[in-house]
Amino acid sequence: MPTRRDDDDPLLADVSEGDILRAILARTVPATHTILGPGDDAAVIAAPSGSVVATTDTLVHGPDFRLAWSSGYDLGWKSAAVNLADVAAMGARPTALLVALAVPRDLPLSFVERLADGFREACAALAPGCSVVGGDLTVSDVLTVAVTALGDLEGRPAVTRSGARAGDVVAIAGELGVAARGLAILFGRFRDGTTPIPVDRGALAGGEAAAVDAQLRPSPPIGLGPFAAVAGATAMMDVSDGLALDARRLAVASGVTVALRRADLGDDPLRALAGGEDHALLATFPPGALAPGFRVIGEVRAAGEHSLLCDDEPVDVSGWDPYRDWDAAAG
Repeated sequence: MPTRRDDDDPLLADVSEGDILRAILARTVPATHTILGPGDDAAVIAAPSGSVVATTDTLVHGPDFRLAWSSGYDLGWKSAAVNLADVAAMGARPTALLVALAVPRDLPLSFVERLADGFREACAALAPGCSVVGGDLTVSDVLTVAVTALGDLEGRPAVTRSGARAGDVVAIAGELGVAARGLAILFGRFRDGTTPIPVDRGALAGGEAAAVDAQLRPSPPIGLGPFAAVAGATAMMDVSDGLALDARRLAVASGVTVALRRADLGDDPLRALAGGEDHALLATFPPGALAPGFRVIGEVRAAGEHSLLCDDEPVDVSGWDPYRDWDAAAG
């Protein structure tokens, strides 16, 4: 996993675990709900509502990212963003992240420092008051970032994916299909055979740079999750694996049919349905209760033969599958 480094930038193999941890902790800031932060056996986080939302996600070099395309900063930002989105999808406000790193010895120390910068700045931009409060560090031949995110419901019940009711509207906050377009650009133009090569941003025209950024450094609408809960969302989930796959999951969990409208899915409805990793928020609301920042893309109907429709036709596209899609794109 080659990364560019200066001659005075030590490799992880040349420094101690304490040096690495000090470099990381120097780049963190206290989280609003932290009672006890990094440095002990565990952190202590306040839970003002008495309930804690918890989620975890792991990003592994190969199926989830490629270092030729992602900088340390990109990887830190994305690792934070995808977990923050899961907390927001429950209607909770993110409060803290725990980060476990498994890192190769031949990575430069600066890569880990930039990784910590990405975590810090993603939290500041997407979920102010949330921060990294602890974690773990170990050695591995495969770079792996595992994150546990915590959130506070602020006295509200969690918004699950199983509460949609016939008559609700289906709405989305965030982008659809943009990250998938970015991934297609990366695989289509920044490879030497099957080997990824660094992205030449000067070669990106029009909206291509924004699409690549949406893939490498997503910005989900984290703050709209609690707004949706307050507005009365009946169901909600993070669209990480593509609208078709995730909307079908919501429909099955709720025992309903989700009927989408193609005209409301943007300029490329197929990519909106099939593309993954946008981390938009998909929600259902009673009529007249739409939260600010959400736009209507369909309706909830009583359960029928098919759990997902688009313009009243069954949807036959799937979504993002890390066991299939990276290999298919690379082939």
